[in-house]
Amino acid sequence: MSRSKRQFAKNKRDSILALASAVTMTFAATANAAGQDGSSDGLEEIVVSGYRASLDVALDTKKKANGVVDQIVAEDIAKFPDQNLAESLQRVPGVSINQDAGEGRQITVRGLGPSYSRTRINGMEAIATLGTTDQDGGVNRGRSFDFNVFGSEIFQSLTVHKTSGADLDEGSLGATVDLNTAHPLDFKNRTFVASAQVGYNDLAHTTSPRIAALFTSKFLDDKLGVLISAAYSKRKVIEVGASTVRWQSKNAFFNSDGSGYTTAELSTAFVPRIPRYDYYHDDQARTGITGSLQFKPSNATELDLDLLYSKYDAGRDETFLETPAFSSTSKTAGTGTFGGVNNMVVTAASVDDHNSLIYGVFDNVGIRTEFRHDDMTTDFKQATLNLKQTLGENVSLHAMFGYADSKFDNPVQTTLIWDSVAPTNGYSYNFSGTGIPYINAGSLDVTNPANWKLTQIRLRPQGVDNKFDNATVDLNWKLSDALSWTNGVQYKKFDFSTFELRRSNGTTGNQESNIPASVASIATSQYAQLISIPGLDAPTGATIAWAGPNLSTAAGLMNLYDPSVFPMGFEPALGNNYSVQEKDTGVYTQLNFSFPVASMTLRGDVGVRYVQTKQSSSGYTFTSGSPLANSVENTYSDVLPALNSVLEVTDDFLIRLSAAKVMARPGLGSLNPGASVSVSGASFSVTAGNPYLKPNRATSVDLGFEWYPAKGMLLGTTLFYKKIDTFVSTVRTTGPFSANPLGLPDSVAVAACGSNTTTCFPDSPNWQFNLPANTPGGPLKGIEVNLQVPFAFLPSGWNNLGMLLNYTYIDSDIDYVDNTGTVVATGPLTELSKNAANGTLYFDNHKFSARVSAAYRSNYLQTIPGRNGNDVEGTKGSTTIDFSTSWTFNDHLTATLEGQNLTDVPNSQYVDSQAERLGYYHLFGRQFMLGLRAKFD
Repeated sequence: MSRSKRQFAKNKRDSILALASAVTMTFAATANAAGQDGSSDGLEEIVVSGYRASLDVALDTKKKANGVVDQIVAEDIAKFPDQNLAESLQRVPGVSINQDAGEGRQITVRGLGPSYSRTRINGMEAIATLGTTDQDGGVNRGRSFDFNVFGSEIFQSLTVHKTSGADLDEGSLGATVDLNTAHPLDFKNRTFVASAQVGYNDLAHTTSPRIAALFTSKFLDDKLGVLISAAYSKRKVIEVGASTVRWQSKNAFFNSDGSGYTTAELSTAFVPRIPRYDYYHDDQARTGITGSLQFKPSNATELDLDLLYSKYDAGRDETFLETPAFSSTSKTAGTGTFGGVNNMVVTAASVDDHNSLIYGVFDNVGIRTEFRHDDMTTDFKQATLNLKQTLGENVSLHAMFGYADSKFDNPVQTTLIWDSVAPTNGYSYNFSGTGIPYINAGSLDVTNPANWKLTQIRLRPQGVDNKFDNATVDLNWKLSDALSWTNGVQYKKFDFSTFELRRSNGTTGNQESNIPASVASIATSQYAQLISIPGLDAPTGATIAWAGPNLSTAAGLMNLYDPSVFPMGFEPALGNNYSVQEKDTGVYTQLNFSFPVASMTLRGDVGVRYVQTKQSSSGYTFTSGSPLANSVENTYSDVLPALNSVLEVTDDFLIRLSAAKVMARPGLGSLNPGASVSVSGASFSVTAGNPYLKPNRATSVDLGFEWYPAKGMLLGTTLFYKKIDTFVSTVRTTGPFSANPLGLPDSVAVAACGSNTTTCFPDSPNWQFNLPANTPGGPLKGIEVNLQVPFAFLPSGWNNLGMLLNYTYIDSDIDYVDNTGTVVATGPLTELSKNAANGTLYFDNHKFSARVSAAYRSNYLQTIPGRNGNDVEGTKGSTTIDFSTSWTFNDHLTATLEGQNLTDVPNSQYVDSQAERLGYYHLFGRQFMLGLRAKFD
């Protein structure tokens, strides 16, 4: 090692030691100042309320839990610490989020993606689903939970269970997340709360409302309680950016005149498949209502009825100026001999060290503009009934019955595509920098509607429905002061169904390029609009304005939604028409213990859960090219032992050890017994399911150390390890359709290709097959460090400051295999960020509260192996910064000011682990909220 490197390492080590020393001194000083119970001799007593009080409650829950638990509690009635549930959850150690339209959508826990965690609402498992852009995953047809379906105001607490217990129902490798609404008997008095906020986005330059209210009261000598709450918000979001739909090599450029490279050199370089500018516009409205009826006639009996309704409405426009010619050798424009790369002339070029053609000027290039509109609605309904009954001095019973339904409807997903009627010369792009690339359309006047021709009409209405029926009965016996015995039985029925329709002639053939003569005769100028991208910081000279289709005008002119003009059917979209039903029966027994060991206390639980899963999957397969309904049944069972133990070395120092067998059922799309064949431009794919998949199974171990030196304080670290024994992954292979592993006849490929017969045919070597399979898995290991410090040792006034910090490191080695079982890649799990950290600095007293929070996650993969010759596809790391402030005027009125995404962090995606070629780069703007909150009790 060189002297400079040794010095750097020494400086880094000294910095870490200094930081550790400072943290230790801070803890010691705070503990001495505040004392074990949070009070101090000779110092002014600190009245803890608001945000600090919510931290204390959450910390108390964590300390008393047998397993590894983290909690977030609303600091006051109907006042959650973040605008969005997912964004609150990212404050928990080990939790990272995925965003949609600038708002948190799904969570990843300890490197395990959204589909490996379960979410319960008021104790009952549920799935809430939305649709998003194709780049961000499209319609949610999986087991993951979309947290942005709900406004945060209607919830009182979030609890994350990172370890399993026999009494915790199965289904998670990552975590079980509990969302809980408020209950009326928890309030001392009749209470009414109302809040109103106005939001402003600095990219959209629009304002939006957000209102919430809660009322609760008690009757019959406080034996009966009633609560109702409601929240409504509306927001407009603009996304601007650029994308490429990946990069690919092995092209065949016609000529490289003047480029400085040979045609062979350029033809083997990676080029952006569809370089383009993107402009999205979202209108979203969210309504949430909760109701709770709580009856407690005696200390022995309690009956709770909880109702929840949420509706999420969204309309989204997507428009692109793009060049699909680089992805294909076929003709991609309206007329002429121009089109794919085999017709292009390269007049200037630059290829970087990663063999990426990052800059080029091209002649004879076809241009495309694309406009898509979606109308989307999610209706979520849930009802749960809980009975808690004491049956004697030492026996108690808990029974829960519930129903949940999440229905996503996307009745309009319409895309109009124009291709240029003549080629352009001098088309150029430059991806040599970071951020928004340079794209220029060349000699073609893209603002003139006469230069465009309608070439595709896509109509794709679709929907998803998830239903749960749940019944649970638990019986607990107190055997002694040190032991109790819990036994339970659970029955759960889950019904999932999804559909999609497309333009159809009764076969599986792709009809989207077939334009009826009456429609083709309509001049593009009759339904054109000028599109320009607001707020796009593109390089000087880039083409950011063009003529494109106006869908609302076109719909009337073309009778787009008249089935006699555009017949619809399920045949061309068989892969998105399927259903899955699961009936899960589980029983468990668990011993809870707490007894002294020398001068210490050992407490915890040990037990085992047995669960049987009966699964029925229905979908469509092919027989002689025709769709045939197919149903498959599968049954499997799991025995899941679990141990959670806590050694209380002292009252404020704990050692935790947890171990369990865990399982997560396969993704719903993977269970489809049918197959779908898709042709989109130059992308030809076959996607199939496997209803006989085994679940994901793993062995999990956690070892944690927690020190609580004073009230509201924590220094903790947890080591965790999972041995994933059986893992469901998508196996991708490429080859001719005629050699497909599913036995599909060539006629299916011919029908899917439709009019695109130049490069799309059964013997084309470019067909990609996506098949799920059980693979060996691999280890996952990591460490969490958690620090929570109220600065009680500081002088009066400053002692209202506090800090929360956490850091998580995760590593995994998963073998990814092909259809023969050969390992084709080894790498981390998708959605896993090796490094993640969160920090909050806050000030809180009875008048003024303020906090600034930062959330960081490093790069993570989305697909491995990648497509089109790239080894991986991933998302770049990000750091987001938010703030929140409030001023309390009196006991009834509070003003608030909040801001999200202060540094305007982009969603930046890439392909290839070394080159990190741009795949997607979008900005959403900063969001600010100003409001008032009134409370009367």
